[in-house]
Amino acid sequence: MKKIIHTASTRGHANHGWLEANHSFSFANFYDAKRIQFGALRVLNDDLIAPSMGFGTHPHKNMEIITIPLKGVLKHKDNMANDWIPVLPGEVQVMSAGKGVYHSEINGSANEHLGLFQIWIMPEKNEVTPRYDQKGFDIKDRKNKLQLLVNSFNSDDDSLKIHQDAQVYRIDLDKNQDFNYQLKSKNRGVYVMNISGDFEIDSTKLGSRDAVGIYETDSFVIKSLSNSELLLIEVPM
Repeated sequence: MKKIIHTASTRGHANHGWLEANHSFSFANFYDAKRIQFGALRVLNDDLIAPSMGFGTHPHKNMEIITIPLKGVLKHKDNMANDWIPVLPGEVQVMSAGKGVYHSEINGSANEHLGLFQIWIMPEKNEVTPRYDQKGFDIKDRKNKLQLLVNSFNSDDDSLKIHQDAQVYRIDLDKNQDFNYQLKSKNRGVYVMNISGDFEIDSTKLGSRDAVGIYETDSFVIKSLSNSELLLIEVPM
């Protein structure tokens, strides 16, 4: 087993007043030659956006973009006829940028900050027709078990779909739970982000917003040291 440890304090950080952003990988003004990507995972941003503020209309191309609101109200608008769609905690949004798309993302609340993760996964095929989708997920379905949020178009489950053989999961572990994670193959890796709580993998202890990339193994065990919420992203390496 090989591991890459990214503690919360080592992430790139930017405070723009209206936006406080933490970057797990090189992004915008944060550059680290050792933190360009983890396999097909290119971006994992942890953003806090002030009330009524957000990102104006901007383009994307040839990227699978996944947004997971953690608190507040996200509103999305794009040039695919989607006009200020709300995306709430418990829901997940996916957008295949493909040939090119323009969109805007704002905090839909005038009073509450918006907290979210945004994930970029490099696609297995470029220049696809852009598409948008979102779906709600029941918190009860990730209690001490994996909840599949996102999967490949080649799968036949009811998750959201992207143009890459990658999976995005959440799991909420009770204190002192052991969970055995099985990878699809040794050619893949899993990036584990600790949303909250404390856990241990292979004697490495990780706190809130710490992360670890695991690869060159068939499986690993997550040991929860307290009630913990985890995000797991499995990608080709």
